Amino acid sequence: MRPVARVAAFLAAVSIPISAVRADEGMWTFDAFPAAKMRADYGWAPDQAWLDKVRAAAVRLTGGCSASFVSPSGLILTNHHCISSCLQDLSSAKTDYLKNGFNAATRAAEKLCPGQQAEVVTQIRDVTAEIKHATGNATGAAAVKARSAASAALESAGCPDTKTTRCQVVTLYGGGQYKLYTYRKYSDVRVVWAPEAAAPQFGGDPDNFNFPRYSLDAAFLRAYENGQPVNTPQHLAWAPRAPVVGEATFVVGNPGSTQRLLTQDQLAFSREISAPMNVTLYSELRGRLISAMKQSPARYREGKDELDSVENALKVYLGRQRAFNDPAFMGRLAEAERDLRAKSANNAAIGNPWSDISTATAAYRTIYVPYRFIQPTSDLYSYAATLVRAAAERAKPNGERLPGYSDSALPLLEKQLLDSKPIVPWLEQLYLEWSLSKAREYLGADDPDTRLLLGKESPEGLARRLVTGTRLADPAYRRALWNGGQAAIEASKDPLIVYARKLDPRYRELTEDFDERYQGPVTAAQAKLADARFAAYGDTIYPDATFTLRISYGKVAGWTERGRAVPPVTLMGGTFDRATGAEPFALPRGFIAAKAKIDPNTVYDFVTTNDIIGGNSGSPVIDRNGAVIGAAFDGNIHSIAGNYGYDGTQNRTVVVSADAIQEALEKIYPAPNIVAELGGR
Repeated sequence: MRPVARVAAFLAAVSIPISAVRADEGMWTFDAFPAAKMRADYGWAPDQAWLDKVRAAAVRLTGGCSASFVSPSGLILTNHHCISSCLQDLSSAKTDYLKNGFNAATRAAEKLCPGQQAEVVTQIRDVTAEIKHATGNATGAAAVKARSAASAALESAGCPDTKTTRCQVVTLYGGGQYKLYTYRKYSDVRVVWAPEAAAPQFGGDPDNFNFPRYSLDAAFLRAYENGQPVNTPQHLAWAPRAPVVGEATFVVGNPGSTQRLLTQDQLAFSREISAPMNVTLYSELRGRLISAMKQSPARYREGKDELDSVENALKVYLGRQRAFNDPAFMGRLAEAERDLRAKSANNAAIGNPWSDISTATAAYRTIYVPYRFIQPTSDLYSYAATLVRAAAERAKPNGERLPGYSDSALPLLEKQLLDSKPIVPWLEQLYLEWSLSKAREYLGADDPDTRLLLGKESPEGLARRLVTGTRLADPAYRRALWNGGQAAIEASKDPLIVYARKLDPRYRELTEDFDERYQGPVTAAQAKLADARFAAYGDTIYPDATFTLRISYGKVAGWTERGRAVPPVTLMGGTFDRATGAEPFALPRGFIAAKAKIDPNTVYDFVTTNDIIGGNSGSPVIDRNGAVIGAAFDGNIHSIAGNYGYDGTQNRTVVVSADAIQEALEKIYPAPNIVAELGGR
């Protein structure tokens, strides 16, 4: 479940019947863990002390991944694919850390990951009353602005020390609840160990979202502060052992986004408009990348991580389309809405939120395409747009700014903008050409927004002019513009800054329209739907994923695929049996060199019934003793429909075992310092 690079996708869907929550379904918040439900299902459930301990060790990484502290000295376990962009950023033509791996023999050799931040939840506070009071009777864009202002005020009050803490107001149940999450943050995160890419990527795109898997998708980072490793006494114990079939497992992490609580009208929008568009767009982007990468070995190296992300995204969108075309699955979604409507028929307090959402969704259909394409895609353009927007927003009072530019959000925004990171010009040009040409295709050549985006230039010519003419690849230049504020932005003649200045008013206009006609009405309606669900089903429901800390429980178990039992584990020796000698099934060099040392019966990857989604990548998989037995890195192909609903008969989480990671640390890519640290020595 790779985080998707560069491209933001619009996704919408709905849930299976809330009244029929399966035994292992649910991405539960830590302040509402269903202990009684788990105890009824498993005969045991963790107590509050257990929950507090694992919560304190769970880590959220910027870029869309999860992780955990596994030593008292800030050592962090996550997935290799969660740090592949860091390895790529640190690499050069002479030193390719992504291809060859990274292994810091000493702490002095650990290298800073640009833009990375590690965050640990320290407090969750319900602020629903404050947010709803601030919103009052406001509607549309006015309601959105009132919520944003109230959120900004709560975040600033909750985290006056923005150097070490971060506060974030999170919307749950689509607007039914609001929680203030407080994080202890670590802005100096360094890579410690990562295997050569051929080990986690063995099987490539054919094996992605499939099982059996033979993937060493693991890596270690370390959090630093004031130049020293942080002290993390609340870390998880390391348990390099084979999983036991049927044993209870917990996944603790930050699932990114699900759409299990939306309506049939919103589902129709996704099925008819956004999902087909995503498949088309990513298919073409994949083709453009493959063609460009064939031009030279250097381009292949520079584009490989991007291609992996795009192929992962494309497989997700294709899987969601398959879910839309499954009559039984779609029937359950429709039944969910009928069930809630029936149970809410006599609840006059909620009115008719379904009708309100239907009206708003119809309006969204008219603005979706221009709103999606008004922001071209590339890292350089993102820098330009952020600088232009931040200069204007920072001049305003905190409560009047756009989301993402409040005082609480600015430190991370500044870090990601100013951290030194290599820019690959041909990739920047390719992404701009792709996004601009697709804008012209979907909007039409004569559309005013197309004319705004392109003027008299072609997508190719404009992209070439902007990329070759800009200085934004230089972090010192970005810093000068950031520090110079509005005056520096207005005086800049950098072509990308000029271009971003030209597009910004239209982006703000479309955002206002989106808030007025869709976001505002839908949030109000979803708050009523949340009240309806609570009235109908009590506390048995959980909120959609929001890239905030959650816990799911399940067990080690296979499933049945086309009448065939899929075993729950693979063994490391199977890597050699599966190898063909050709990519993506070529043996990693480390495996070839260490074949005689590797125990072929070591459990490599395994599957569980835990309910996860993208964003859970890197999450620790924990046993009932609170020890780490693996790291979640994928789901099976059936779990893609988990965006809309959970099916416990087939949805599976794919995990790299701690036993296999230990085997790699000892024999394949030896790191005795990490082995000693994990062992408490």
